[in-house]
Amino acid sequence: MIMGVKTKLLKVFPDERGRLMEMLRSDDEIFMKFGQVYMTTAFPGVVKGWHYHKVQYDNMVVVKGMMKIVLYDSRNDSPTHKEVNEFFLGDYNPQLLQIPPLVFHGFKCVSESEALVINIPTEAYNYSLPDEYRVSPDDNDIPYDWNRKDG
Repeated sequence: MIMGVKTKLLKVFPDERGRLMEMLRSDDEIFMKFGQVYMTTAFPGVVKGWHYHKVQYDNMVVVKGMMKIVLYDSRNDSPTHKEVNEFFLGDYNPQLLQIPPLVFHGFKCVSESEALVINIPTEAYNYSLPDEYRVSPDDNDIPYDWNRKDG
């Protein structure tokens, strides 16, 4: 796994009324600090990526549908430099994925309906000077193909 990336298996508490799922708690080992909470979605087959942050850690949870979340370590001084990781998260695999700064990330909805992601980054979004650096999902130096890989 890429250095600094962490996962947390999520606890789901179902009963006859529905379910509750804890995502990130202030007493979790991986909790650092709170910046904000936001939701983003993707429609089936849509790729949102690539981007990275210089300061912010992301804490992503797919709460509806399934996402393929892909990471690429571009950090020259990292022992996992140029490593790619794939995570399939959502309805069938409830986990939190913590992504450190300078690690490129993107996601693709792999479910048959819209997938919904909750992100709990360590920093609040700065509208005048965003800590967000983007590259095209296809036209870049990242050794990754977003197409489905049948086997």
